[in-house]
Amino acid sequence: MTFELDEVRRLTGPNLLSDEPGAIIDVFFSDVESQAVIDCWRKHLYHCQVTLGNDYAWPSNCYERQYKGGISLSISAPMDLLYSACDLIELAWDLCAAELSAGSERASTVYMLPRLAALKATIVDERQPKLLEFMQQAQIHNVVCLVDDDEISLGLGAKSETWPIDKYPDPQSVNWQQYSTIPLALVTGTNGKSTSVRLAAEIAKAASLSAGVTSTDFIKVGDTIIDDGDYSGPGGARLLLRDKRTEIAFLEVARGGLLRRGLPVQTANVALVTNVAGDHLGQYGINTVEEIATVKSMVSKAIQKGTDFSKGTLVLNADDALLVTESNKLNVPICWFSENENNPLIVKALSQNHPCVFVRNNKLVYSHIEQEIIATITDIPMTVNGTAKHNIQNALGVIGLTKALGISSDAVLLGLINFGSDATDNPGRGNIYNVNGVTVIVDFAHNSHSMQALVNMASNMPAKAKHVMFSHAGDRSDKDILDVANAVSKLQPSTYVLAEINRYLRGREPNEISLLVKDHLLATGIGEQEIILTSDPIDGTKKIMARAVSGDLVLLFVLDERDKVQALLTDK
Repeated sequence: MTFELDEVRRLTGPNLLSDEPGAIIDVFFSDVESQAVIDCWRKHLYHCQVTLGNDYAWPSNCYERQYKGGISLSISAPMDLLYSACDLIELAWDLCAAELSAGSERASTVYMLPRLAALKATIVDERQPKLLEFMQQAQIHNVVCLVDDDEISLGLGAKSETWPIDKYPDPQSVNWQQYSTIPLALVTGTNGKSTSVRLAAEIAKAASLSAGVTSTDFIKVGDTIIDDGDYSGPGGARLLLRDKRTEIAFLEVARGGLLRRGLPVQTANVALVTNVAGDHLGQYGINTVEEIATVKSMVSKAIQKGTDFSKGTLVLNADDALLVTESNKLNVPICWFSENENNPLIVKALSQNHPCVFVRNNKLVYSHIEQEIIATITDIPMTVNGTAKHNIQNALGVIGLTKALGISSDAVLLGLINFGSDATDNPGRGNIYNVNGVTVIVDFAHNSHSMQALVNMASNMPAKAKHVMFSHAGDRSDKDILDVANAVSKLQPSTYVLAEINRYLRGREPNEISLLVKDHLLATGIGEQEIILTSDPIDGTKKIMARAVSGDLVLLFVLDERDKVQALLTDK
């Protein structure tokens, strides 16, 4: 019988297990029934709360989620006691593991009293009744209140104000009417998130709105990048939503942020889920693609329940079977999008006069009571004359999103036309270069689903010969890595360049991944002379460009040093 604590963390918003803030613990174990672990943990949690007494304990709901080899255990907690909640559930877990390991409850009590005394002191230090009162007054006045360890704010974007966490005003002195919200959208999915928020921002710009964007690459307001880096979590959302330049916001919401902290906001006007595919499986107890679909659909918790599209809309991909299945669990207004106007969900939406977006005769059509042609596919640069099927889907989803926010069709069309496939508009996503007659595509795709989309695009582009460079992060399973190699193989390239990315070895030995892929390619009949191993993406780019001649196509999947690769191509 073994027990292992994986991670304890705060949940600052609606999350996978509940709609409340709180704390969560992920635990692994073997040779014991899951229900026995849950019952034992709940018992010790109750005993701890009783021992703490009414002056220190707080009413809380318990939640759990079972998965193969482990459980996620969660409790709700007031926003001022999230750290204490983490300490409490960890203590309950330690008591539970001690009892189940020893077979006796008595063996576990040695841990309790000193740690409970320390927890009481933590609760005293952490408790902030005035902060909770301020937040309650904001809720009463229907004003958004964002709180973190350093700051507190009322309202959103251009209609907001922010104070240091220890210097907010007395709620009785606040002019609540001066704070209000702005149009706000959440965007998630396995692939296409960054492209979608950037395209939506370009459409908002065409509507003369200063759009704020958070993404895995940067945080940006209008044309100004506030900072580079991964801002797809709640911290990036708060930073953007407190910026007075933000008139409309598009928040990329990644799987990691959803599972670590929950949703970045309580409510949104619209949420988009682009697609679902296997990626990052095995983290936080998410072991199947179906579970990934449930995680991505968490954004629906920010949409008001019911059937009133004027109060919020969830935009979903009708061509994604997993999202279609997941939608049956959701009670929110849904705008479906599809490449096929005969998709049953599109047909149903049309019959009910519900909003939907689809392709008809090479044109993108938006329908809500009346149908209107938004754009012709070949007029949209990101579709690369219709060869980039994945960007047709991205365009459909963003049309549904921006129309739900009330943006005019003229602005949507202008944004679609103005949004290109270069590194300025959409860095790292399908950027196309012409280098001495060689067509070069640079993309950040890093899982088999996204790489297959680029392979499909490249397959429809004429070329004398095709060459591919790709890499892997070490925290992927062997199967995930070989699935990527199989996706690349479908292009039947003349050259396979396997580039090491030492910054992302993540427990693997140097060259371990490249040799694994090389052996797999050789076993499938690829000749050794067609495979090149390189030390990094820069070296890989140099070697692959040395092989390519005018009329060839080069596909570079660049997970690291993208700016240097693009600079090298520009210099050439």
